[in-house]
Amino acid sequence: MATNLDKYRADLKGLIDLGDGMLHAIVLDSKKQDKTLTTEESVLTEELENLFFREYQGWYTEASAVIRQLIPDRLTEFEHYYKGDGKRKSIVVETYNIQDWINGVRVSTFNNFASVAMRFQNQLQILKASERRFESSLFNMCQLVSADLLDSEVETARELLKHGFNRAAGAIAGVVLEKHLGQIAENHKLSVKKKDPTVSDLNDLFKSENIFEIPIWRQVQRLGDLRNLCVHNKLKEPTSDEVEELIAGVQKVTKTLF
Repeated sequence: MATNLDKYRADLKGLIDLGDGMLHAIVLDSKKQDKTLTTEESVLTEELENLFFREYQGWYTEASAVIRQLIPDRLTEFEHYYKGDGKRKSIVVETYNIQDWINGVRVSTFNNFASVAMRFQNQLQILKASERRFESSLFNMCQLVSADLLDSEVETARELLKHGFNRAAGAIAGVVLEKHLGQIAENHKLSVKKKDPTVSDLNDLFKSENIFEIPIWRQVQRLGDLRNLCVHNKLKEPTSDEVEELIAGVQKVTKTLF
């Protein structure tokens, strides 16, 4: 049976392969602009047309999550290639960034294609470094084992819900949510004042530390409210739809937030 380890390895390889294709597309676009394409490259250009524009935002989001998890000390550098430092006074080759290119900003005083290709290639190399980190014996395998266990608990919650045990299913999903949020705090080396922090405590901490943006904070807040309904509110019985929302939301959180 495939494990989370196998899935993560395959997902990371797919992300890197996509990045290689996107880089190739930029290089071909640059050569097309310079009118230096060979006949064979002209065919490839048609096949890869707009690949970078179509895929970059999704690629950047997924790659950022991987880097944040595996090599967080490289995340600031990775993000800088996309958006710069926000303090520039003018757009020159040194301050031009990928976000400029995505937004349609073009500058005639230097080769925009080459500038974007260089920055994206650096991002891709950082992602490839995370793959080596993933495969190295230094990687903390405990997190992957924990992910497998959380998946198992989510499935248990679904089975209980299937048989009508709404509160029990919601309680288990709530425990999974608390465990994962605790792992996120550990990943970011955040100190939590309370001995037993609640979902709300951790969620507010992540918002204040700019780890969770407002939409994500609201989603987790909603899951925390549903969890409390299942565990604490004896006056109102949670509906199957509410518990299903909780379970689905918790599963998404464990797969996308690190």
